[in-house]
Amino acid sequence: MKHPGKWTVFALVATGTFMSTLDSSIVSVALPTIMGSLDTTLATIEWVVLVYLIAFTALILSFGRLSDIVGRRKVLVTGHLLFTLSSLLCALAPNVASLILARALQGSGAAMIMSCSQALIVDAFPTSERGRALGTIGTVVAAGLTAGPAMGGFILSHFPWWTIFAINIPVGITVAILAFRILKGSAADTRRDEPFDRLGGLLIALACGTLFTGLTHGHDWGYTSYRVLGLSAMGLTLIALFVAHEKRVPYPVMDPTLFHDRHFRLPVLSAIALYTALFTMVFLMPFYLLFPMGYTEAQVGSTMMIPFILLFIIPPFSGALADRMGSRILCAAGLAILSLALALLAWPPEVSAFPAIALKLALAGFGVALFLPPNNTTIMGTVSPIRRGVASSVVGAARNLGMVTGVALAGAVFNHTYTALSGASGLSTYTPSLEGPFITAFRYALFCGAATAAIGSLLAWRRGPEKNEK
Repeated sequence: MKHPGKWTVFALVATGTFMSTLDSSIVSVALPTIMGSLDTTLATIEWVVLVYLIAFTALILSFGRLSDIVGRRKVLVTGHLLFTLSSLLCALAPNVASLILARALQGSGAAMIMSCSQALIVDAFPTSERGRALGTIGTVVAAGLTAGPAMGGFILSHFPWWTIFAINIPVGITVAILAFRILKGSAADTRRDEPFDRLGGLLIALACGTLFTGLTHGHDWGYTSYRVLGLSAMGLTLIALFVAHEKRVPYPVMDPTLFHDRHFRLPVLSAIALYTALFTMVFLMPFYLLFPMGYTEAQVGSTMMIPFILLFIIPPFSGALADRMGSRILCAAGLAILSLALALLAWPPEVSAFPAIALKLALAGFGVALFLPPNNTTIMGTVSPIRRGVASSVVGAARNLGMVTGVALAGAVFNHTYTALSGASGLSTYTPSLEGPFITAFRYALFCGAATAAIGSLLAWRRGPEKNEK
């Protein structure tokens, strides 16, 4: 069997990961420009972002299972080709409906790429180096999320909006060709004579689609509206049907027995808790900086980069440390630090000065960076090689579920508290006289995030030591 260089495989995975995460953040900056160019409304243009997220989350589990059956090389190459083709369609879109459809295809391509990315890393690197490698991939994810707004702003200042999609085309074609050649005949080409569970794939896709549509529109439609409650109930029902179905079929999309192992189940739950807690801060912090603090948009953007800068620096070191001492202590400590940071951000009953805010944001970023590589290493190291595609997709699904849940939680707590205390209909009516209700609502939402992170820390500790830990 062919054995391509581990860092060659890493470069292929890192490029695809960067493209996928970049495209999830770069488009947000261009929405006002695209809205004006395509002559559409805000309610419609937001689907350019939402449909990418929903398609990605709805399909990543199925593609992870598919990569275990047909081989990771095939899924990775097809994902890059689909991502490249859909980027071309986005750039050529004559109207907003065409753009939304192309973005759905782009999210599907990104799901294929990300569904097997961590599995490819685990296949390529020995056990003693996996933490470091996965930690460095975490840095790539941070780079994509952080570079998106900056690159989007630069491109829009010098080129038309469709350029943000066109730049994917040469990169995607190049990576697809290289992956096809380099991974041919390697472990990434391993196939298994197992059927794909089409009904299970359909159920989880419909479940994620309805559930995420309800959660992402909770702020606009109202979290207690019939539409949100109905979609959420439908999504939960479909998830229950999916679980029941998966227990009956011999070759499920996601093997339920994976969750029987606490070293898989609890790290996944801890990851959901981390992203939920983190995104209560990511969602609300810009409003805090913009309104009570009186920052400009540019100052808000630069301040919000502080926690992500830590994601450039810490993950390779925390991953390497996990290779030596195991992940339990690092994961529990990372979530505990995030909980402390969110509690400190929420604690002052008045507006804080910039140095204090910067320090607390950096502390939050440090906690996240300490947690992610060891936790991902534990998840991927628990499963057998034939199930690594599924495990890789579960990591991606947990991330997206936590992100959306965090935004929904923060929005629900903040809006309920702010409306009750101020009588205002929303932040569009904010005035300096409403600073008190705003700070109170902000504190309550971040305390919920801190509590979620604390629960995640307990879950990380409760999983117990790994086999290589004492």
